[in-house]
Amino acid sequence: MKLYKIVGLCFVFLAGTSITFAQVRLPRLIRDSMILQRDIPVKIWGWASKNEKVKILFNNKTYKTVADTNGKWNVILPPTKAGGPYQISFTASNSITVKDILFGDVWICSGQSNMVHQMQLHSVRYADEIAGADNPAIRHFWIPTLTDMQKPQEDLPVGNWKSVNPKDVLDFSAVAYFFAKKIFEKYQVPIGLINASVGGSPIEAWISEDALKDFDFIEKNIQKNKDTAYINSFNRRSFANFSGSKQEDKGLTEKWYDTSYIPKGWHTITVPGYWEDQGVKDLDGIVWYRKEIEVPRAMINIPVRLFLGRIVDADNVYINGVQIGNTTYMYPQRRYTVPAGILKKGKNLIVIKVQNNAGKGGFVPDKPYYLFSGKDTIDVKGYWQYKVGAVFPPAKGFTGGGINAQNQPAALYNAMIAPITNFSCKGFLWYQGESNTGRAKAYEKLQAALINDWRNKWKESEAAFLYVQLPGFMDMNYLPSESQWAELREAQLHSLSVSNTAMAVAIDLGEWNDIHPDRKKEVGDRLALAAEKIAYKERDIVYSGPLYHSSTIDGSKIILSFTNTGSGLITNDGEELHYFSIAGVDKKFVWAKAKIEGDKIIVWNEQVIHPLYIRYAWADNPDGANLYNKEGLPASPFRTDQ
Repeated sequence: MKLYKIVGLCFVFLAGTSITFAQVRLPRLIRDSMILQRDIPVKIWGWASKNEKVKILFNNKTYKTVADTNGKWNVILPPTKAGGPYQISFTASNSITVKDILFGDVWICSGQSNMVHQMQLHSVRYADEIAGADNPAIRHFWIPTLTDMQKPQEDLPVGNWKSVNPKDVLDFSAVAYFFAKKIFEKYQVPIGLINASVGGSPIEAWISEDALKDFDFIEKNIQKNKDTAYINSFNRRSFANFSGSKQEDKGLTEKWYDTSYIPKGWHTITVPGYWEDQGVKDLDGIVWYRKEIEVPRAMINIPVRLFLGRIVDADNVYINGVQIGNTTYMYPQRRYTVPAGILKKGKNLIVIKVQNNAGKGGFVPDKPYYLFSGKDTIDVKGYWQYKVGAVFPPAKGFTGGGINAQNQPAALYNAMIAPITNFSCKGFLWYQGESNTGRAKAYEKLQAALINDWRNKWKESEAAFLYVQLPGFMDMNYLPSESQWAELREAQLHSLSVSNTAMAVAIDLGEWNDIHPDRKKEVGDRLALAAEKIAYKERDIVYSGPLYHSSTIDGSKIILSFTNTGSGLITNDGEELHYFSIAGVDKKFVWAKAKIEGDKIIVWNEQVIHPLYIRYAWADNPDGANLYNKEGLPASPFRTDQ
């Protein structure tokens, strides 16, 4: 297979005229540098004038079709082996040529923010990977957030294909990129990634109206959302009587960030940390922080980096009176560049304006907080001075921000999935669930509905569906407890009952203080392992960690059996098994002892004479859960008390 460098992203209009509805028009996905699915018949479609004749030239063969009375046309290209580049010419009353086309494997990537998260947001961990990125055979089409609560759309308004190079790879989904890289390395075929993902989105927003008809409470919402009068009135009521006007920020009016400002009435606080945990009760508003640091001569007149962990919710950062960065929401890690010339030898002033709208405000613990250059590092953790710039009074009569379209059933499907269902694919990658953790019972049925829905829409009844189980997140609990996140993981586990699916367990890849953990490569690699088994039909491959299968009671002990044990069960740290709990008929769980015997695990607690139930890693963030197979893949959390 011969592959060439991409020479650009463009249309070539041979007739020299602009596209109008009366001329042949192509969907946004059919662009220069696209990747089409290999080895199967591929639909190419578009629009023209009513009954207009359209001629398509591909691979030295001509295909003819006629637009229907609605101006729609399509042709089916024959199965084509992996490779390229090819070009396709379209001729009607105008002509278009699409160039630099490769045939390979196309994967639809979707979900919420952990599938969105681009390589640029993980540029520190993957700096070498980004610098060395150079593979025109891996290409990514990013679909921005689009919603429609009325009906499915036929096309996307924007979007282009990009290939892997140090600049463009920054815009690739990190999970999807590492998945594609692993698959390419093994099979040496072009990989196309179509990314339709939206941060904070629930699963029902990605399912079509047809597939949601069995969910009565959701179907009613869909019908209500089609009534624009209802939507407008709802939004007006939501803001009625809202009197939560925000106080003027004294920090801005008095220029607390300026080096000439003389501080008065400031108090001591520790960074990192939340101000609600340090004597400031229930404050929503703006708090200013300031600290003087000593900077050595070696850091002068060169650009340096300032890492400020994560800040809840928004921040503006000043050094010596100059703003060097700002972030408008809580999730991104703060990694700012300080331009050359800002720092000076000796004392330097850092001032940070922090705005918090709800919940605890301040600096997230257990993150990096330092200023650094090539050789020198200055730790900025410790005591700072703070002063409140503004207090936000509670809103009176405020019932929310109206209807958020991206959270509504079928709304993302209509605008972001429906327009791409004609585009043939190898399978689907799905990373979502955080927004549904309060509704785990419904999630199991919804995920099955989504899988079947997408397979139906793509007319691929057994298309591979690969998904990520939620990693650990939030505070660690050192006693057995209930957990909505564990329940959601269980719902995801049960989705394996749907044929031709696989789940990448990520319980060990989370961060207690970040819903967007940094380790995206391992997630992509585990999805690639799953693809090798499910999509590429590799026989002799261990693609999953241990999955609970069954249990038997033997006196005061319970014996557990597993699938996907690989070469054998182990603990990944060489220690005793952790995070097993046990209970009798009262379902009062206590920590249990557990040991590996062959391909089984024996669990017991001397105080539970008649055990009935077992749980493993049943917590929001089961740090220390250490059951793996010898291939290095973690066991999925589970429980037997359902």
